[in-house]
Amino acid sequence: MKSRKRVADHGEVFTPRWLVDDMLDLIKGETERIDSRFLEPACGSGNFLVPVLERKLVAVQARHGRSEFEKRHYALFSLMCIYGIELLADNAAECRENLKGTFARYLKLDDRSSSDERRDETTRAGDAEWLRAASTVVEANIIQGDALAMTTADGEPIAFPEWGYLGRGKYQRRDFRLDTLTQRASASEGLFAHFEEHEIFTPIRSYPVMTVKELAV
Repeated sequence: MKSRKRVADHGEVFTPRWLVDDMLDLIKGETERIDSRFLEPACGSGNFLVPVLERKLVAVQARHGRSEFEKRHYALFSLMCIYGIELLADNAAECRENLKGTFARYLKLDDRSSSDERRDETTRAGDAEWLRAASTVVEANIIQGDALAMTTADGEPIAFPEWGYLGRGKYQRRDFRLDTLTQRASASEGLFAHFEEHEIFTPIRSYPVMTVKELAV
């Protein structure tokens, strides 16, 4: 609890880690899938999302740890599969930093200045590029807004990117409005049960295939 006023004004209460872990254990299989997508509509500083990312990264290590190339790309894909909405700006910013920090610690990324003699310039530049790519992802995936109204802090409709990893270091991004996604979920008994994809699940924007370097721009 950050302050009693925030509790009174916004109902802000943070779930303790032990309870988060118990809840995530109920869906253990999903938390250990690299490509499973999680949306926390009141994400706070990431009390649920950070442990989900940690579990995904354990799966990345188990499946792709022998290849530095695959490990890095699937770690970023794990981050891409985590989404949050948060009403308060400071919480949203803290959530982004906590997710990015978890990602960086797993890959042992370091963006310290060139005065650090322990790491050569090429390695530092590469690490900084991965950190910038992670920043691009969390800025897109963690939204400051109202989950009930499905609007951003600016009053615009919330939109989330659907990221896909195509292999060989290539990612695909398509953006969808949250209200469209929820309409599809409520309208169908299962995936494509009543609607063809073009009828209700049309992206508002599609991007060219991109690499980490292009994400980091």
